[in-house]
Amino acid sequence: MSHIGILCPGAIGHLNPMCNLGMELMNRGHKVTLFGVPEVAEKIERSNLGFCEIGASDFPSGSIATMYAELGRLNGLAGLKFAIKFFEQEAKMLFRDAPEAIRKAGINLLLVDQLTNAGGTIADYLNLPFITVCNALPINRELGVPPSFTDWQAENSWRARLRNQFGYSLLDYFTRLIWNVMVQQRQQWQLPLHRSREDGYSQLAQIAQLPQELDFPRERLVPWFHYVGLLKNPADLEPVSLDRQDFPWEKLNGKPLIYANLGTLQSHNWDVFHCIATACQDIDAQLVISLGNPNADPAQTNFPGNPLVVAFPPHQQLIVRAELVITHAGSTAVSCLSSGVPMVAIPITTDQPGMAARVARVGAGEVVSLAKLTAPKLRQAIDRVLTQRSYRDHAQKLSTAIKQAGGVKYAADIVERVLQNDSPALK
Repeated sequence: MSHIGILCPGAIGHLNPMCNLGMELMNRGHKVTLFGVPEVAEKIERSNLGFCEIGASDFPSGSIATMYAELGRLNGLAGLKFAIKFFEQEAKMLFRDAPEAIRKAGINLLLVDQLTNAGGTIADYLNLPFITVCNALPINRELGVPPSFTDWQAENSWRARLRNQFGYSLLDYFTRLIWNVMVQQRQQWQLPLHRSREDGYSQLAQIAQLPQELDFPRERLVPWFHYVGLLKNPADLEPVSLDRQDFPWEKLNGKPLIYANLGTLQSHNWDVFHCIATACQDIDAQLVISLGNPNADPAQTNFPGNPLVVAFPPHQQLIVRAELVITHAGSTAVSCLSSGVPMVAIPITTDQPGMAARVARVGAGEVVSLAKLTAPKLRQAIDRVLTQRSYRDHAQKLSTAIKQAGGVKYAADIVERVLQNDSPALK
């Protein structure tokens, strides 16, 4: 059996699917080690994956939590720019610390999150096969698909393509420092230079945690790109911070459940939580608000309508019980659709507008932009989703598509096929 390494951001939305894939590979007899900064070790301890610490000098314990707390206070382009700056710092650290750690561990193959820009170059330097894993929205570019940080819909027109091209040019400008770090490191290691961002993705296999039916239509995906659906375990439990997840199930009152969750990064958006509570206070349903932070104190909240407020509940177990989920449209969106639950999306930053646009396109939810968010407007969207059966019907169609996509078992099959022959001919 092989020793597989994982490189991914320390955010729960990236760690959970990577850990689930890693655990499936461990169940098949492989050894799996995640390389990460100090505070990631505690997050993944329940996954039983191996852990190798890197980057302690750049990211001492607590620094990632501080960074995510700051990101949670930002929205729109400000949040995107902040995230890009972090990925630049992370890339420099990975180039310095990861190669020797990976070499010493005896890794045979790397699983690299698509947002971990340095991973492919590190694999090239070590002459290791690697697989790109898209735990967020796939950011593979083509002019018919809008950039993921926008809320634009895909349109087959020259105007839309020109608009998309402008968006990608803007993204290139924002990410130029990361690109320069990549170019300089490949020059230093005497590796062939990348001509485009696409060159940094695996030429063996690319795995997307998305059903094809949810993505915008694409025309230029490589043959070794695989839509596998949600990378989750059969018990609907999240391996990251599992010991800190709890919920007072006895307080559910039997009314239809509305579950509001803004993820872990946007857990400081108290104004949005307040708006959600105001919009729901006269609806004949029970509102449960997740603060997305294990250290939060629900007793300090004072939201209208007396909703049930919890710090960090078992996310997927609440989704499957919900009539409706109010979400920022991060990775939660795919979790909702995997359970056939419609949503109202309030995208805040990074790729959330792109995910929300896809949810709206397939008819599985409504979108209320942060700039136009008011309690009355949100209430109207909630009423539409709760009362019109079409939203749940479309969500259930996506649920079927996600189940048929294969999930974590299919993803592990792809990994093992790469291990067997390192061939891109995996279709």
